[in-house]
Amino acid sequence: MSLQGRKFSGKSWQDVLPELTPQDAKALEVKNNRFPRRLLGAKAAEPDPYSPEALAQANPYMRATTLSFLNMHQHGELFVNFLRARRRIFIDDKQWNLPQVDGMEFDQYDTPRARWIVLHEYGEVMGGVRLMPTTSTCAQYSYMLRDAQLGMLPDIPQDVLFFKAPVRDDIWEATRLFLTNAVPAHRRIAVQRMLMNQMAGAAYAMGASHVLGIVPATFSRWMTRLGLMSAVPVGPVQNIDGDRTQAALMNVSYIGDTAPTESTHTLH
Repeated sequence: MSLQGRKFSGKSWQDVLPELTPQDAKALEVKNNRFPRRLLGAKAAEPDPYSPEALAQANPYMRATTLSFLNMHQHGELFVNFLRARRRIFIDDKQWNLPQVDGMEFDQYDTPRARWIVLHEYGEVMGGVRLMPTTSTCAQYSYMLRDAQLGMLPDIPQDVLFFKAPVRDDIWEATRLFLTNAVPAHRRIAVQRMLMNQMAGAAYAMGASHVLGIVPATFSRWMTRLGLMSAVPVGPVQNIDGDRTQAALMNVSYIGDTAPTESTHTLH
């Protein structure tokens, strides 16, 4: 189905996942209002410093690439450098106990079913995230949150979600979200917005209306700052490997007909 034929825009998480409504759904409704793409009143005419056009102008050499097993050969060592950046973030800095080889971090979810969103500038990886369909299977594994709920991942609590982990074509999972230390403080919001926008576009292009993932427990404020997608908490606040986190369901249908292609989206 073409992107123009998609009917996701405007649907809330309750519309898409009515069977997954947690018990405290009424408390979540207040947080489920879509972030306005254009502010009302006098502020409507003010330029958005984080619009795609403004970001492209301010960051003319930043690239956002969606890698897959089919296209990674077209991008030189980008995938290798992405896994090396993951090692620095998650093993060296966070001290997570993860598989590694030749300076690269990887796990059982880096399969041909996955897609990897990589931000890079002058060849240097600045950030990234991994996407996986919730319908994925590889040996005994499916996707991270579902496997955690099934007790297969001892480092992630089984009660990470309020509900049974979904297995649906229109829901993907995001994991291994990071920015590197190469991104200075004054650029971090812009780079985060680029990364999340590319993630949303890639997921939407592959048929997703929503993305499920573990995010910082302050994600509501973070999402508002980025001004991109609506999201609701779908799991309790927990401490996972030293980070205060919470599972969230993100609506990526805002991307609409601006979704990038599955291979590469150039930011200018």
